Amino acid sequence: MIDAEFRSEERFTKLSLAYEGKEEGQLVCSTIERITAKYTIQPETYTCNISNGREVLVIEYQDDVDREAGEIFEEIMRELGIKRCD
Repeated sequence: MIDAEFRSEERFTKLSLAYEGKEEGQLVCSTIERITAKYTIQPETYTCNISNGREVLVIEYQDDVDREAGEIFEEIMRELGIKRCD
């Protein structure tokens, strides 16, 4: 199961997606690459290991004056079947 967490400040937004295993990791990465490629605004991304063999992929948009990231994050979550975001 993929877990999502969202954080936002004045001109900064971040979506963190925690997943487990190679299959979920490939699904998350390919979905993010495909969706973000459609937009002119591009994120910074990085991956970190967390506990119990899970990893988290973080997608950050800085200087997002027009708040485009919200639409992108919603599309990513819909595509991944994520119904709840903390």
